[in-house]
Amino acid sequence: QVQLVESGGGLVQAGGSLRLSCATSGLTFSRYAMGWFRQAPGKEREFVAVIFPNGGITTYADPVKGRFTSLRDSAKSTVFLQMNSLKPEDTAVYYCAAGLTTGWRVVRTYDYWGQGTQVTVSS
Repeated sequence: QVQLVESGGGLVQAGGSLRLSCATSGLTFSRYAMGWFRQAPGKEREFVAVIFPNGGITTYADPVKGRFTSLRDSAKSTVFLQMNSLKPEDTAVYYCAAGLTTGWRVVRTYDYWGQGTQVTVSS
């Protein structure tokens, strides 16, 4: 059974930092690209970042470039999202996802999803 479990969300002031974790089990972690998405109330789920299995190449959405960094720890089958210089507009539920095919910015590309973790940034 595949499981993705996010943690690390919380309440932070604008300008602060949080580090999200996504621990995986039941899948061959080294094969999967790991994506991060977020969903704010009343909005569609949107792409944040993806980290690929070979060499850890990353791609980020424009709103988070230069502020967010995704890393993967193959030994722990875990992916991280380091979020710095947080803004109130970053407030959302953040999800990690695992996928094998191309189309990394698209929700339906991903095969497995975590339950999400709430990030709230106060002004």
